[in-house]
Amino acid sequence: MDSSSACLQERYSPASICFGCGPANASGLHIRSFARPDGSVFATWRPSPHHAAFPDVLNGGIIGTLLDCHCNWAATWFLMQRDALPAPPCTVTASYAIKLQRPTPVDTDLTLEARVVESGLDRARVEGSLSANGQVCATCTGTFVAVKPGHPAFHRW
Repeated sequence: MDSSSACLQERYSPASICFGCGPANASGLHIRSFARPDGSVFATWRPSPHHAAFPDVLNGGIIGTLLDCHCNWAATWFLMQRDALPAPPCTVTASYAIKLQRPTPVDTDLTLEARVVESGLDRARVEGSLSANGQVCATCTGTFVAVKPGHPAFHRW
């Protein structure tokens, strides 16, 4: 799928106001995640200079947001496909950890990759990475859980 096609966020949650991945958040990062046939999810995102922590280096909180949202969509997509659901379940982050491996530049496109490595009835454990210029700059592991009625995020999509 090319980046001009509808991404998962635009297809399944066009009214989302999430700072990281919500298409409807005018001030958000607008992560656009795409599913691959093997079940993994990828995105390309380009920082702006105002996303820097210091000259030419991306802020770690932005890196965390990128990986959190992107990995969440990998979990959502996986659960939807696995359970043959007509729409994605609303998933939230139960836990995630980011490992910053090298400075991430702000003057280039970044590549996000994520895949489910373990799953349960209502959850998925995901591993993700953020790369720049062919080098992994940060990695993430996280657990994402499909919420039930009554949870504040249940109807967000």
